[in-house]
Amino acid sequence: MIVARTLAEFISAYNELPNKSDIGFVPTMGALHEGHLSLIRRSVAESTSTIISIFVNPTQFNNANDLATYPRTLEADCALVEPAGVDIVFAPRVEDIYPEPDHRIFNLGGLDQYGEGPRRPGHFNGVAQVVTRLFEIVKPTRSYFGEKDFQQLAILRYVTEDQKFPISIIGCPIARATDGLALSSRNALLTPAQREAAPHIYQCICQAREWKSTLTPDEVVARITEAINANPELETEYIEIFNARTMEPVHNWEDAQEIQLGCAVYAHPVRLIDNIKLK
Repeated sequence: MIVARTLAEFISAYNELPNKSDIGFVPTMGALHEGHLSLIRRSVAESTSTIISIFVNPTQFNNANDLATYPRTLEADCALVEPAGVDIVFAPRVEDIYPEPDHRIFNLGGLDQYGEGPRRPGHFNGVAQVVTRLFEIVKPTRSYFGEKDFQQLAILRYVTEDQKFPISIIGCPIARATDGLALSSRNALLTPAQREAAPHIYQCICQAREWKSTLTPDEVVARITEAINANPELETEYIEIFNARTMEPVHNWEDAQEIQLGCAVYAHPVRLIDNIKLK
């Protein structure tokens, strides 16, 4: 496995790959865990070569403190992924990804108007900036993303098609701890008390599957919000039940054929997100 810390080092390693028409790519921000490994294993199984990137992208953070405190563990990350069969780890400098300020504004198909979008202004445009830049450099055949970031996955599928990248976007199931907590790099920032409380989020949102037979979507949202907030370590930012294709909130179960529930919850100051399929 080659660790390329500059664009020049990456290009040199890339040129040695045996089949550039069959490359799997897993873009990450590091602090890797089993969720990332599940994406990497799938890429290794389906691709001649697998490349991962480790880059904490400044343009997708609308909170400077979140950017400053995001875990950075490159050496541990490399030790974790090498046995999985990764060929190249691309860990570039900011100037490699953004040799000049990136002022591109992407068409996100309106998918950013709900959920995370209004609460993290500019976030998804920043994600589109870095992912398209990485696509230009890596030129993968397929790229793998976790369904924990459900809205991001939908937006990247849209942007990839809109920008006419010849790349398949592969969504992979959420990886969870044995107690149900969705795996996230931010989980490492939780105190012991917060980590003990955090699985309560998943337990509460799963009750929506039972409640939807007798309650409206709005009533389910209210019930889950109350249940999560009953834990003193947790504070709900939002819960939305939405059309899985458009991200638009639904108020009746018949409003869409595919319905998802998404949420963001604070274990202060750590922000945790999760989602489940309801229909």
